[in-house]
Amino acid sequence: MPTPKRPLSGRRILVVEDEYLIAIEMERWLQEAGAEVAGPVPDTKRALALIETEPLDAAVLDVHLNGEPVYPVADRLTECGVPYLFATGEIRIAEGSDYRSHAVLGKPVLDSELLQAVGRLIKH
Repeated sequence: MPTPKRPLSGRRILVVEDEYLIAIEMERWLQEAGAEVAGPVPDTKRALALIETEPLDAAVLDVHLNGEPVYPVADRLTECGVPYLFATGEIRIAEGSDYRSHAVLGKPVLDSELLQAVGRLIKH
């Protein structure tokens, strides 16, 4: 029986998502693909703390975290050179910085869609 493909082996991915069930599904999908997941965390404060203390290869960000925008996290990731994408139910991405140049996955996100998008992030 062949060994399952683990395309994200050795990669550390930050997940910032305030909806618990979505967060644990994303975490499971990323772990099954071999990634180590930082978080998941439900707010910008914890996400910013992880960015400062953990080496990261990429991040998956929900745009609205209990009414709070995730953009300070996106800005800090950009400063640190960490690629990210948005996985959100929010249709509009704020203007400013380069937010609109990042991939946006609309919720509900499929496992294959998330893994392919994260794979593209880490190959750049």
